[in-house]
Amino acid sequence: MTTVDRYRPRPGASLPDVGLVLGWLPRLRRYARSLRRNREDADDLVQDTLERAWSRAGLWQGVGDMRSWLFSIMHNLHVDALRRGRLEVVDIERQVLDIPVAAAQSERLALRDLHKALAALPVEQREVLLLLAVNGMAYAEIAAALGIPVGTVMSRLSRGRARLRGLMAGNVRRPNLQGRRE
Repeated sequence: MTTVDRYRPRPGASLPDVGLVLGWLPRLRRYARSLRRNREDADDLVQDTLERAWSRAGLWQGVGDMRSWLFSIMHNLHVDALRRGRLEVVDIERQVLDIPVAAAQSERLALRDLHKALAALPVEQREVLLLLAVNGMAYAEIAAALGIPVGTVMSRLSRGRARLRGLMAGNVRRPNLQGRRE
């Protein structure tokens, strides 16, 4: 079976509504960007997510919440890549952020501090915070996307917010690369 044949609907089956998936593309891109911190890697993750969703287009009828389903696919692909060691972990301190910001210096510094503080959060807390704040997902949707109970979402969110506030206020120290506190 060729790649093209794999994406064609079976005889008698109708082509699923592509708009169901493409409507979530901007949010998928934002979340991928927050996970990968590199435009090219983020684009690859979005493409892999869309390819996976399209290859399972026959399941779309049974998907109750397309957004949760897509974010679940993206999250799982990202975790799989981390486990396989295919992703290069970058030091956010040394990476030049390619994010458009206002010209004001103080706003730039505040945004830089927020990115550093987010990067210092444990991955589990950062994922929940970003899905809620950036993508506007509800607790139940986040739980479905990450495959965890709603109570765990609330716990991670509470701990993540508290730690983020502490990091932004300078009350919590960030570990450096050698594992020692700064």
